[in-house]
Amino acid sequence: MKKAWFVLIVPGGLVVVIAVFVVALLLVKLMWGWTVPDLCPGAVEKGLVAGSISWFTALKLAIFVALLAAVTGIRPQTKKAD
Repeated sequence: MKKAWFVLIVPGGLVVVIAVFVVALLLVKLMWGWTVPDLCPGAVEKGLVAGSISWFTALKLAIFVALLAAVTGIRPQTKKAD
């Protein structure tokens, strides 16, 4: 009985992890294309800053932001018990 539970949880967990990963990359890619051209229109026109980024660049940017958050200690606020 325990093996059947394990066989269902592992693939399901893997699917959830992959889905979150793809959604995170999609958000990075969409947010870049939405905000950067508005923030730096002259730099995008001159080619100094990319107006859109590739999936691989979105992956690198997501890893960089995750490492930066880990180093600075950014974590969700938890409610302390009184």
